[in-house]
Amino acid sequence: MPEATAGQSEVIQAAIATHRHRPGALLPILHAIQDGLGYIPGDAIAPIAQALNQSRAEVAGVLSFYHHFRTRPPGNAIVQICRAEACQAVGARQLEGHAKQRLGIDYHATTRDARISLEPVYCLGNCACGPSVRIGDAVYGRVSPAVFDALLDQLDSDVVVVQ
Repeated sequence: MPEATAGQSEVIQAAIATHRHRPGALLPILHAIQDGLGYIPGDAIAPIAQALNQSRAEVAGVLSFYHHFRTRPPGNAIVQICRAEACQAVGARQLEGHAKQRLGIDYHATTRDARISLEPVYCLGNCACGPSVRIGDAVYGRVSPAVFDALLDQLDSDVVVVQ
C-alpha cells in the first residue's frame, strides 16, 4: 500500500477529527479519506485504529472487506460497470468481458498508463436502460461494446458527449 504524503496526512487527520465521535465512525472516516484522496493510503490505518481504540487488523479488515475502498491511487478516470441483475439480464456480462479485454485489466485494477480504473458497481439506478456504465459522475445506459469503445475514445480526446 502506498504511504501517505504530508498533504495526505492532513486529510487523514481531518477525517478522523471530524468523524471519530460518531457512532460507527470507521466507515465515515474511510469514506472521507477516499473522497479527499481518491484512495486509503496504508499509513492511514494506524492513526484510525488508535483514534477509534481498535486494532490495525480490525481497520484493515473493514478496508479489505468493502470493495468500494481503494488502497492504491485510481486512474484519471474511473469506469464502473453495473453488475446488478437487471443489467446482467440485458448483456452486462458480455460488456464486462469486452471492457476487460479492451482495457487489458480486471476489476479493481488500473491501466498501466494510470488513465483508467475499472470497477464493478451493484446498481446505478438506471435499471430500465441497462447495461449501464458510470464514468466519473456521468451514467450511460444501453451500453453495448461499441458504445463502450466510443466512450473510451471520448476519454482519449478529452471531449465529453452527453448521451
